[in-house]
Amino acid sequence: MQEKLDELNKKANWLRLEVLKTAKKTGGKGSHLGGTFSCIELLVALYYGNILKFDPSNPKWVDRYRFLIGKGHVHLALFHIWVDLGFIDNSLLDSYGKNGSLLGQQLNNKIPGSEYNTGSLGHVIGVGSGMALAAKLDKKNYYTISLVGDAECDEGSIWESVMFAGRNQLNNLITIVDRNWMSVMDILKEDDSTGRLDEKFEACGWKSITINGHSFEDILSCFSDLEGLNKPLVIIADTIKGKGVSFMENDVSWHSGIPSNEEFDLAIRKLEEKN
Repeated sequence: MQEKLDELNKKANWLRLEVLKTAKKTGGKGSHLGGTFSCIELLVALYYGNILKFDPSNPKWVDRYRFLIGKGHVHLALFHIWVDLGFIDNSLLDSYGKNGSLLGQQLNNKIPGSEYNTGSLGHVIGVGSGMALAAKLDKKNYYTISLVGDAECDEGSIWESVMFAGRNQLNNLITIVDRNWMSVMDILKEDDSTGRLDEKFEACGWKSITINGHSFEDILSCFSDLEGLNKPLVIIADTIKGKGVSFMENDVSWHSGIPSNEEFDLAIRKLEEKN
């Protein structure tokens, strides 16, 4: 088990490094490093921790697990994962940032590996609920997993979907909330007027688990007994915006901030030292 955890941690460091290198090469515009780095461990666990079922040679394999992203600005991390796993060719990644490239600053379902067109927030749990319901109607055994940001949970459409999934007992639907406690401009907090996030999901008929979103042990444990679910599952993953780059951590300005060349070089050097 420890060997597996070490491999996943190494892969997470590699992914942060590759994202930084590509962001620097393309001028950093649209890279959204803070919110990308907060969910790196979540993405690595899903793709390399034997959670998602997929076939890179057949991206539309009917029995694949559907993985939907609400916060599509994490695109650079996914592009590197999809190249590494063989969904897309490295030459396509090289076209990122150039006019006419299939790879833009959001995801679209023409990209092998992508299930969903991102951009508008608040829709992904609804789309995932439809896929989960379709699986039940078609008697398929795949799970649908959606990743959303905590600020995204302010969208009303999120809660319409959450209520729908709870009423229909979609126990093949899992939502992961990347709770880095920051939005585009604000620091988030729970208070009496808004209520606790876990309690709101539970009130809608979901099972709720809160974890350390940077702990592979915590993340993997959430998926160890899916067969026992009798309702939708939400995993609230407490994370750090900008995780892995000290000067970005817990700083709301790095939601869409672009590092200087000196800051890029410093971050890249620090991550390379961890390899």
